[in-house]
Amino acid sequence: MSDEMRRTVRTAVQWVVSVAAALPAIVSAAGVPEALPGVALGLGVAAAITRVMALDVVDALLPGWLRKAPAEDGDQALSKEGGR
Repeated sequence: MSDEMRRTVRTAVQWVVSVAAALPAIVSAAGVPEALPGVALGLGVAAAITRVMALDVVDALLPGWLRKAPAEDGDQALSKEGGR
């Protein structure tokens, strides 16, 4: 599986989990101001899942087809320089 496809699948999983967490609050809200906590919850969960899935420990727990691709030599040099 290509690296782009892995990233797409991981993003889709993160999105589904975050929407599922926020859905009860969004459904029970009648108006936009009342829905704000639900939207904030969804964004918070999405951010947390994204951060956790970026950890090497979590990546090692994922199935092989969903793990991050190994970094290339050029990518490692960029990360050592601080992304420049």
